[in-house]
Amino acid sequence: MRIFWKNILAVLLLVGGLYFMSQSNFLIAGRSQKAIANELTWSVERLVSKESWVEQGEYLPLNVSYQLLAGAPSTQQRFLSVGLSSVKRAKGSYLIPTLQSLFSQSSPEERSSMVVVVLLADFDVSWRASTATEIKTAFASELEQGQLLVLHVPQEMYPPYTGLKRNYNDPPERVSFRSKQNLDYSFLILYSASLGQYYLQIEDDVFSAKNFLSTIKRRVAEQEAKKTTWAMLEFSALGFIGKLYKSVHLPLLARFLFLFYQEMPCDWLMGRFRDLMTQKGPILFKPSLFQHMGTFSSFQGKYNKLKDKDFEEHYTNPSAEVYTDMSAYKKHLAQLAWDAGEDFFWGRSPEKGNHLTVVFRDPTLVTGILIETGSGGKDLLESAQVEIGHDVITTEKDKSCKEFQTVGKLKNGLFEIQEMDKKYTSASSCLRIQVTAVQKDWLIITKIRISTKLSTNTPHA
Repeated sequence: MRIFWKNILAVLLLVGGLYFMSQSNFLIAGRSQKAIANELTWSVERLVSKESWVEQGEYLPLNVSYQLLAGAPSTQQRFLSVGLSSVKRAKGSYLIPTLQSLFSQSSPEERSSMVVVVLLADFDVSWRASTATEIKTAFASELEQGQLLVLHVPQEMYPPYTGLKRNYNDPPERVSFRSKQNLDYSFLILYSASLGQYYLQIEDDVFSAKNFLSTIKRRVAEQEAKKTTWAMLEFSALGFIGKLYKSVHLPLLARFLFLFYQEMPCDWLMGRFRDLMTQKGPILFKPSLFQHMGTFSSFQGKYNKLKDKDFEEHYTNPSAEVYTDMSAYKKHLAQLAWDAGEDFFWGRSPEKGNHLTVVFRDPTLVTGILIETGSGGKDLLESAQVEIGHDVITTEKDKSCKEFQTVGKLKNGLFEIQEMDKKYTSASSCLRIQVTAVQKDWLIITKIRISTKLSTNTPHA
């Protein structure tokens, strides 16, 4: 079955490749483009990787000339290339903050292991020139060290993206926008094929989790150790953000997007590509490493409030010890619900009166609490109340507080409260989850997060 799908994909791409070869005004092989007056640009050819079977035999030609606006490609392949495409927005820009987040959230060692590739995909010459200048000013060091490249692909390289068929009854302008976006990504991905061992696709309006590259490296190692087929690992649940690919697959992926650019949105095509590469289903890691920061979409400046509920930025709870009288399953200890990370507390069937108690190292003025339980709708904590306590007491077995007051109850396995300090004005020493009814199912407490008066931490649902 795997060979069958690979052959089908090859035939489809071959037909598309031959068609676009015939459109000589769209794909110009081996010919540099003339620089537009007053534009900060010169023409270069991408370093071609021959690792993929697609390029080894010159199959499915897709020849593109790129204009390098800033930076210089390294001759040494790095662990990760990070690609993002940006166009002029009707209301502001998030590109510079996105780049700042990528670099500031990475250690010097991590930055030396990656290269960020930015495709300025708008055909407004003045916007490209001013944006390139802004990037050169803000990221001079990264450009000098080969950690950042800024590209453009001339408009004559693009096939038609107006007057296309209206799949899904999308309005014509929406069809044009998403079709061009597919082409942007195709060119960006093709260029990046030789720059890193792996390729990460993000958008130009995201911010990153701390040390995201090290987390990705660890997850890749874990996935490779399983020796199962994978084509795409997901580090965000949103759109085309945080999708990781093997660079050896990029020439094929670029051609796939190019061939079907007018059929459907890019994230839908990604799912189809994943299936054709015989990955059995999505592989999504939590917490997410990238969060959507944009308020206004690049499509006609429309309002966009998408947020990834599984993203935790810089999150650290106050230092505390965690105690429970519930039996933990294997190594899923109570402390893991409190600590930032992907693990959790997994307890056997709770009885009425069981508790999980967090004892703060220092009294803390709590302003918000978020508690999430269950996984995939199972192992929810069905009946429990949340309490804050004062005056720490120590016994032979554990620590707790002398007195508690209830702040609310879990509903459908979830508890969230904000602006607590308006009612509870004194510092607390404990936070307790008290089980109020027996349940047959086991329980999982995936996260306990608090915000405090003196911190900027905000619990994220």
